[in-house]
Amino acid sequence: MNNAFPTPTLTRPHDELLLEGVALSSIADRFGTPTYVYSRAALTSAFDAYRKALDGRPALVCYAVKANSNLGILSVFAALGAGFDIVSGGELARVIAAGGAPGKVVFSGVGKTREEMRQALEAGIRCFNVESAAEIERLNDVAGKLGKQAPIALRVNPDVDPKTHPYISTGLKSNKFGVAFDQALDLYRRAAALPHLRISGIACHIGSQLLDPAPMAEAASKVLGLVDRLAAEGIRLDHIDLGGGLGIRYRDETPPAVEDYLGPLLKVFEGRSEELCFEPGRSLVGNAGLLLTRVEYLKPGEEKNFAIVDAAMNDLARPALYDAYHDVVAVSARDIPPQDYDIVGPICESGDFLARQRSLALAEGDLIALLSAGAYGMTMSSNYNTRARAAEVIVDGDTAHLVRQRETVESLYALERTLD
Repeated sequence: MNNAFPTPTLTRPHDELLLEGVALSSIADRFGTPTYVYSRAALTSAFDAYRKALDGRPALVCYAVKANSNLGILSVFAALGAGFDIVSGGELARVIAAGGAPGKVVFSGVGKTREEMRQALEAGIRCFNVESAAEIERLNDVAGKLGKQAPIALRVNPDVDPKTHPYISTGLKSNKFGVAFDQALDLYRRAAALPHLRISGIACHIGSQLLDPAPMAEAASKVLGLVDRLAAEGIRLDHIDLGGGLGIRYRDETPPAVEDYLGPLLKVFEGRSEELCFEPGRSLVGNAGLLLTRVEYLKPGEEKNFAIVDAAMNDLARPALYDAYHDVVAVSARDIPPQDYDIVGPICESGDFLARQRSLALAEGDLIALLSAGAYGMTMSSNYNTRARAAEVIVDGDTAHLVRQRETVESLYALERTLD
């Protein structure tokens, strides 16, 4: 376990773990477990780091909704003036419901349907990040039938290795995302000739959990060269979208500060007039949240000991999916010898684990917190084994706000029907 918590809003002033001014045990007593708990102060601080780093130049920070799409989270960022990066019509509906401005929304993703295009055009979003030649044609057709012009940016694939997990690498030739760099110029020419498209910008995103700014700076240099080639042909852009991807500390990583990550990128575009757009997700919410769960059983074994908790892989899929690491801490300190435990859930899969070989002093009924769970936790959760999904709470100072009620089992099959 790390010697310091990943966010200063999580503290242990005595023997009890607090998020901001609220004891986690009181949240469990009030809302039950498992429950995702987020810090508003941590969310605000993370967003402010981007604003400070970008101060003095035209820029828009668009929160990547896929990281955590709870309305409470979205409303915090909307109030801070954020834009939003979406990948579905459902995410657009969430942004609008949370008070986000459609005019600050960019729509990414490789599989936009006609209905999603119509929805976004009618809402008046800022830009479509287009990812294929076929999408160019479809979007022109949909916009024409609505009597509108669709603002677009081509998401180009710079073929830069981000040096991250292969499942979250998105900028290589072998990835499904974006258009090939050497085809982008011809596709821009094609888009410029279509009557219902308006070329607005260019976009790229090479991957997630990036710990080194160098690959992104390399990609930015390649993008800038293409921007200048477009300008030479009379295709001028009003914005350059450089995606997101800045990593966080889960275990012993040392991600750069936001200003150090953005510094090399801003140097590439020094003196340019185009607005820069960024799409951070994990770095805004990852270390602002944790998953609170209770120990149901302690099960000693010949080869390992298990702490069986009431959360499972359906609540937090990252360990099973990526073999991802999350720090685990006991909510209340116990004066007993620690033991090594695998933290596992009740799901009928050997892959149902949340953490392996953690030294903890535990008793049955104790609460534990899985840290750095604010990103890709609740948004990737499921109802596998007919398990109701967790509650979600945002702590603001000394107040805990329920921002998502725990599901009921009845709600899981409310849309189903039996046969006579």
